Amino acid sequence: MTLWRGIWAALAVLSLGLAIFATVPAGWLWPPESVQLPFAAWLSAGMKWLTDSAAIGPITVKDLTRGFATIIEAPYDLARVLLVDGITEGKGRRATTIIPPLSWVAVTVAAVALGHFARDIKLGLLAGALMVYLAVFGQWDSAMITLASIVIAVPLGVAGGMAMGIAAWRWKAVERALSPILDLMQTIPTFAFLVPILVLFGFGPVAALLATIIYAMPPMVRVTIVALRAVPSEIVDFANMAGCTGAQRMRKVMLPVALPDLMVGVNQVIMLSLNMVIIASMIGAGGLGADVLESLRRLNIGGGIEAGLAITALAVVLDRLGQAMSERVSRAERRQGNWWHRHPRTTLVLVVTLVTGALGYVLPALQDWPKAWQITTKPFWSDLIQFINVNYFDQLEAVRVWFLENLLLPVRRFFLALPWPLMLALLTLAGWRLGGWRLATLALALGAFVAATGLWEQAMITIYLCGVSVIIAMALGVPLGIWAASSDTAGKVIGTVVDTLQTLPSFVYLIPVVMLFRVGDFSAMIAVILFALVPAVKYTAHGLRSVPAELVEAGVVCGCTRWQMLWKVRLPMAVPMILLGLNQTILLALSMLVITALVGTRDLGQEVYAALATADVGRGLVAGLAVAAIAIIADRLIGAAAAGARARLEG
Repeated sequence: MTLWRGIWAALAVLSLGLAIFATVPAGWLWPPESVQLPFAAWLSAGMKWLTDSAAIGPITVKDLTRGFATIIEAPYDLARVLLVDGITEGKGRRATTIIPPLSWVAVTVAAVALGHFARDIKLGLLAGALMVYLAVFGQWDSAMITLASIVIAVPLGVAGGMAMGIAAWRWKAVERALSPILDLMQTIPTFAFLVPILVLFGFGPVAALLATIIYAMPPMVRVTIVALRAVPSEIVDFANMAGCTGAQRMRKVMLPVALPDLMVGVNQVIMLSLNMVIIASMIGAGGLGADVLESLRRLNIGGGIEAGLAITALAVVLDRLGQAMSERVSRAERRQGNWWHRHPRTTLVLVVTLVTGALGYVLPALQDWPKAWQITTKPFWSDLIQFINVNYFDQLEAVRVWFLENLLLPVRRFFLALPWPLMLALLTLAGWRLGGWRLATLALALGAFVAATGLWEQAMITIYLCGVSVIIAMALGVPLGIWAASSDTAGKVIGTVVDTLQTLPSFVYLIPVVMLFRVGDFSAMIAVILFALVPAVKYTAHGLRSVPAELVEAGVVCGCTRWQMLWKVRLPMAVPMILLGLNQTILLALSMLVITALVGTRDLGQEVYAALATADVGRGLVAGLAVAAIAIIADRLIGAAAAGARARLEG
């Protein structure tokens, strides 16, 4: 151990010396063109062949994608009819409404009924109050467009994820084939999903819907595999002895037993769908995401914050209802009587829908929340931000400049001054030390791929910004996690805050930082820290709470003070869990970095964003794959470190 600490210290000193004092020869600082490969041109040519010439028999791929889009478009149009448009005659401004969409009263009552069904009336009232908030603050139409995408994306994502998860559970070959694809899908940036989808399906809500389904599906696949494996073997044996066929065993025994775990995956699909629907507004999804994007582009402070709060309200409704439904399935109850006695809430919603739909013709306020009753906080937020900027500009600017001059720019210069062969050597050595030759080979191969893409400078900027943000997030998150684990009251307060932060789509974090600190690396760093802070807090608190009570009692018997108990007993035991939190923090930071391209960073995320703006498939995919390569290297190295720490504790 001492030898390795000396080796790492020597390498750190060598790297620092090279970065500060040495003049690196040409070709050693960044990969020369002779080692770069035209991945972007290859991928663009492949995509062009796919869209122009590829065919399966008489059917071209373009026809296939158009047909697939039509299949998805039909239920989406139905959802829009129910929630947004209603049934109309004519087009544009001359269109007349024949049957209106569901009234705001009906949707709100449905949210209350669903909350009451899932848990209790408190949850129902919370969901109803947040839906009323959307109406009162004039965000109803945009929220319903977003909701229409989610109510279609979630069932399709859940069904597709479950089908693949069952296939992977049933056949090992399928699991082996899916595993690297899922790894790639969960690490590749969200913007990178949009580029090929944009080329294959064009600009519009259907393309955005498809991107949302693909993005939200991987967690459902993994949860399905884990849930099916967790079904007790005795139950499976009993089903076999009862003469069930394979399909009957799956449908009538295993899926019902695994349902509570599967609902956790459903909740994940819901939240990821909301996050992606907001991002997919860039390719025509519309809704609240489009409002935020438009506000960011126009620096409309009040409009951006109001739309961001509406996204938060919708996210809280979906998250709380999803969590409650996952708990509800384990205490299902059977009612007696006729249909309306067995389904009183559904009956109530249907009655309210019909009554408000009919009365809406004579009392329009029942159908649409009157504009005269709407409240706007845009002037308030604009004035508040203006007040802060006018009165505290010097202080905010001083903080920004201090961080830039003393932290961000020096670290950036350090990474950009490191020779690329040295970086590959360090990654390979770390892989060999933590996981043996397999991990060393993987780290070297992925690092070489990044070097061969010709995006080395952007990759180094990504690593520097991600590294600084993660270090600060961990520096804040670990103490907060310790505090949450040491006090029940603090645990509840901090838990509520991090749960709320976890429900917010990544777009929302950009709004306040841009308003206060304008664009640039500092704003990106603040947004990344806020977005990536949650796992650092949660995993630390969970790790400390999971320390066996016997060890804590042994420490007390030995006379440890509270401080000694923390440093010498609880924190060492929690190291594997804290490392997993670090792993998740890095992955979230990388995913957020791509979003921060909107505030003017110059990293790989900017490459993906620029490719999306020009529909350059090759450029976007290569930059996205480079981000995925960095994420996989970090994931595997830290995973190996956590496994090693756990093995040392158990040994």
